Amino acid sequence: MAGAMAGFEAVYQAYFQDVYRYLQRLGAQEVLAEDLSQDTFFKAMAGVHRFRGECEMRTWLCRIARNSYLSFLRKQGRVIPVSEVPEPGDAPDPATLTVSRDEQARALDLAERLPEPARQIVFLRAVQGLPFRRIAALYGKDENWACVVYHRARKQLRCKLEEQNGA
Repeated sequence: MAGAMAGFEAVYQAYFQDVYRYLQRLGAQEVLAEDLSQDTFFKAMAGVHRFRGECEMRTWLCRIARNSYLSFLRKQGRVIPVSEVPEPGDAPDPATLTVSRDEQARALDLAERLPEPARQIVFLRAVQGLPFRRIAALYGKDENWACVVYHRARKQLRCKLEEQNGA
């Protein structure tokens, strides 16, 4: 059982951002995309025996996410014609959504210099992919606090990166 959980953790780490970005591309706001991404992985873990390997794991996970998002919309009384919902394979290559490795390394270096708790929150969120709800629970604060600290820290990092790029 421990081996299966470790394997699933690796799948989660490898594909969480892809699923999250796909949900945002569908129109899910940040918090909803986080919730549906987590729900996607719970459903995938419960239904992994149904994965036949006929498509990539990422595609399978994004289809689960797509169905979850459409179900959410139906429950809200909102409907999007299925023909207008992009297929998982239509999503852009994740490599095109990220900045260069050099810039990522510089951002991580700058993030290490942030004061606490901003430094730790950036790593929990950006590197480990934890939702704000879990980060807030670690600090005994509310979700809004974690979100505000994270976004302020990102703004600081963005300004510092721009300064370095301009220098």
